[in-house]
Amino acid sequence: MDRIEILREKALNLWLDDEFYYLFFTKYETLDDLPFTERYTQSFEYMFSNLRPIIFPGELIVGSRCEPMPKEKLDEWEEKYRAQALAMARMSPGQDSHMTVDYDTLLSLGINGIISKIDSYMANCDEEKLTFYDSCKRCLKAIIKHSENYSERALQLSRETNDEQRKAELIKIAEICKKVPAEPAETFHEAIQSVHFVTHCLTLHPARLNCQQFQLGRPDRYLLPYYEKDIANGTLTDEYAQLLLDCLGIQINMRVHRGLSSGYMVGGRDKNGNIVANPLTKMCMQVIEDIRLVYPSVGLCYTEGMPHEYLEKACSILAKGHSHPAIFNDDIITKGLKHYGIPEQECHDYIHSTCVEITPISTSNVWVASPYTNTPLILLDIMDKEYNTFDDLLAAYFARLDESIKVRFEAERNARYARAENTINPLLSCFVNDCLEKGLDIERGGARYNWIMPSFVGVANLVDSLYAIKTLVFDKKELTISEYKAILDQNFEGNEALRLRIINKIPKYGNDIDEIDQYFGIISDHIANECTKYFGPYTNGNLIPSVFCWVMHEQFGRHTIATPDGRPAHFPLGDGSGACQGREMNGPTASILSATKWDHSKFIGGVAVNLKFSKASLGMDSTRTMRDIISTYLKLGGFEVQINVLDNETLRKAQATPEQYRDLVVRIGGYSDYFTALSPQMQEEVIARTSHVI
Repeated sequence: MDRIEILREKALNLWLDDEFYYLFFTKYETLDDLPFTERYTQSFEYMFSNLRPIIFPGELIVGSRCEPMPKEKLDEWEEKYRAQALAMARMSPGQDSHMTVDYDTLLSLGINGIISKIDSYMANCDEEKLTFYDSCKRCLKAIIKHSENYSERALQLSRETNDEQRKAELIKIAEICKKVPAEPAETFHEAIQSVHFVTHCLTLHPARLNCQQFQLGRPDRYLLPYYEKDIANGTLTDEYAQLLLDCLGIQINMRVHRGLSSGYMVGGRDKNGNIVANPLTKMCMQVIEDIRLVYPSVGLCYTEGMPHEYLEKACSILAKGHSHPAIFNDDIITKGLKHYGIPEQECHDYIHSTCVEITPISTSNVWVASPYTNTPLILLDIMDKEYNTFDDLLAAYFARLDESIKVRFEAERNARYARAENTINPLLSCFVNDCLEKGLDIERGGARYNWIMPSFVGVANLVDSLYAIKTLVFDKKELTISEYKAILDQNFEGNEALRLRIINKIPKYGNDIDEIDQYFGIISDHIANECTKYFGPYTNGNLIPSVFCWVMHEQFGRHTIATPDGRPAHFPLGDGSGACQGREMNGPTASILSATKWDHSKFIGGVAVNLKFSKASLGMDSTRTMRDIISTYLKLGGFEVQINVLDNETLRKAQATPEQYRDLVVRIGGYSDYFTALSPQMQEEVIARTSHVI
């Protein structure tokens, strides 16, 4: 079995241990007489000084927490310290890690260079800033210590092996870990190791019991100088560069729980407006095919003028049944970023912060999908009275929706205040602009951008439901609102003929019918305009909407009664901003025409359109057709499209014999997951999606 197969098998049997929590809190409990920042910093130093360096056979990129603690430590953690960790986490609610840090500065300066910058800031500042800077420096030095421990561990392992090739690899790992991330990277291998190691350390945040998902930004930009230099001087081959990128991809799977999303983007334009399309752009996509795991979540940023071969590369990978890359519209996204005040020199430097949410690289503390809103449920809530006209019902809906936006925004704003009061993150602050310049922790407003991004789930269900109500109650006058609601309360029991009529006879969003598609635009325009009324507590705290769902369409659907569009009780809501499952009756072109009749650019919080193609029908010509469909969607202003190429027969086999399909990955609602790890309801939702034949 070759190196990648051994490592991917390790990733498929993921174990993320809690040793770093244990170390932090064993120290933390002894320091309760100290101010919080000093108490945190000393515990952080102790944690990284004593954390075991773990290196698995075959690894070339190191830094992992995938080995269980000794039982005595595990028992003590569970019995004594977990409660403390939970208490700290509860005191600092909200989101984190939906971002990319400043890898350019890391690679060009190294940690010691960043420490020198901090020293210059400390020369003339007040006591509060001095405390912050001192904590930042000590946390950075703790990371260097942890890397040095890895260096020593690699040397120890090199002395224990009789495999000469592995001995040489371990000695090289030792040399690299001794140098980076402390110093600037000089080689391709050093750059990848530095990026991964700092990301790995950022993930180990003692105040956050939820998993951290930091993205790796744009590796085909920041790694390119090292790749080109090493290729030119003959110290690197394309084959070894691909191997290192594959090892990096596997490490993402070793640090992020399943059911989330973590990866990187490639392509797009650089800060000067030049198209990014180079060998690393393709190699970073090739990782998907090489390692065949749920991560990295790769986004190809397509822009007008990009050579066709890059989109063709993406389509060739998708046609083989992989769920990545997702295709993002760089032109629409940069337009949206400019709309929200991002200057030209920054608007090309963004990341899909986990699924499809867009955040500026190295400058943001954005809370994405904060919170999710069940839009059909609000419609059900207002079906408690009769309305004279459809416009009256629509006005009542918007009034209730507006109140929901206001209340939920206030909750998120208050959570930000609570975070600022109860936690700090000095290490992360060192890699996010403008925290060091301000002398202000990221949790207290130090980042340049502090957006809050609410996500509105089930809008396609809402559109179809509104149109069904308009048809049956106001146009045909066959039902009253109260009669319709009573039928929904009973989950169409005794009214199956009506439900089938609603499903099959009343037009649905996603079939290029202007009369119904217009309502998605009306709703999205209203949401975007309403969100402009609110700003968070810190600089650039815009409220920016999104219409994607992660897994929330299944969770919301599970707790939502039947809806007027014919959806039965407890079935998942629509999986994004395209048509609801099984309702695309006029083919993929009609589907994308419907999905692009409204302005995506204001929904930088994320737009996800899912398309499903039959794997059995795909050949060379149909793969080109897929490319043409994607290109059309992008030219029409589509934000993002994600594709599953599967057959329901395979999915049914995976349900029957899950142990044989452990690595079957499917695209959900902005992210990908292992099919066999999904709930039965989510599995059925994926199967129910329209499978286009091209």
